[in-house]
Amino acid sequence: MRVWLKKNFRTITKTTLILVYLVIIAGALVRMTGSGMGCPDWPKCFGYYIPPTEESQLLWHPDRAYKKGQVIIRDESLLVAKADFTTSGSYSSGNWAPYTKHDYAVFNPRHTWIEYINRLCGAVAGMATLFMAVASFVYWKEKRSITLLSWLAVFSMGFQAWLGATVVYSVLAPVKITVHMVMALAIVALILYILHLTRTGKSEYKPDRLFTNLIRLALFLTLIQIVLGTQVRQFVDEQVKIVGDTAKDLWLNNPGLDFYLHRSFSILVLAVNIFLFILNRNRKLYFTRVNWVLLLIALEIISGVAMAYLDFPFASQPLHLVLASVLFGVQYYLLLDTRHAAKSL
Repeated sequence: MRVWLKKNFRTITKTTLILVYLVIIAGALVRMTGSGMGCPDWPKCFGYYIPPTEESQLLWHPDRAYKKGQVIIRDESLLVAKADFTTSGSYSSGNWAPYTKHDYAVFNPRHTWIEYINRLCGAVAGMATLFMAVASFVYWKEKRSITLLSWLAVFSMGFQAWLGATVVYSVLAPVKITVHMVMALAIVALILYILHLTRTGKSEYKPDRLFTNLIRLALFLTLIQIVLGTQVRQFVDEQVKIVGDTAKDLWLNNPGLDFYLHRSFSILVLAVNIFLFILNRNRKLYFTRVNWVLLLIALEIISGVAMAYLDFPFASQPLHLVLASVLFGVQYYLLLDTRHAAKSL
C-alpha cells in the first residue's frame, strides 16, 4: 500500500486540484444564476441534508413529524424547529424559533439545487484533500514538508467552508465573497506547491533572474485584476436586482471606478505577459507555459469584451471567472518552474 501511495501521490494530488477547480466552476455558476442564497442555512439546506424540491415541503402542515433544526417558511420568515415533534391540528408558535442568522426567506428550487450541488462539489473536494493528506505520510521521513503542507490544505479547505457559511449568513456581502474567492486561489497555489515538491528529475528549463522576477510581477497583477473583477461583478449583481434579469443591456449602465480600473488594468497585464513571452523566446528559456498564459489572457479579454459590448452572452460570466482562476494557477506553476530550473543547476 505504501509503495502504491507513493507511486500515485502526484495523481492523487492532481485529482484533488481538478476537484478544487470544479468547486470554483460550481461557484461561478452559482453567481451567474444568482443562487447564492438558494440554501439560506449551513451546512444543511433548509434544515435538510437533501434539500426540498417544492415550496410545499417548507410550509407548515398539520399531523406532520418535524426534526430538530428543520426549517419552514411562515409569514415571509424562516422558522426553525426547536425539537423533534409532530404537529397537531393547529399551528403552535412554541415549537418554533426564528432563524436569527439573517431574514432572507425565499425558496427557489432552481437556486436551491444549484447551490446544493456547489456544496456537494465542495464536500467531494474536501474528502479528496483529506485523502491526499493521509497519503502524504509516505513522505514523512523523506520530505516532511509535503505532509505538513498537505494537512495545511485540509485545514484550509475547512476554513474555506467556514468562509462559505459566513457568505451565506451575511446574505452575500461583497467583501466576504472576495475573501472567499482569494482563499480558493490560495488553496490552488498550495496544492500546486505540493505538486512542485514531488517533482523528480532535472528541469528542461533555463533559469533567468529577470524572467523569474517578471513572473512574480505578472502573478501579482493577475491577483489584483481578479479582486477588481469581483468588485465589478458585485456592481453587476446590484444592477440585476434593479433592472431585472432580462435587461442585460443595462447591467453595465453608469459603472463605477472599479470597472474602468479593471478594464484598463487588463492592458498592463497583457503587456507584462507579452514581454515575458518575448523574453522567453529570445533567451531560449523553454518555459512552454508562457504560451498557455497568453492564450488564457486572450480568452479572458474576449470574454470580458463580450460581456461589456455584447450584453453578457450566456455563460460568459462564469467563463470569465474560471479563466481567471486557471490563469492564476498556470502563472503560479510557471513561477515554480523557474524555481525548479534554478535548483537543477
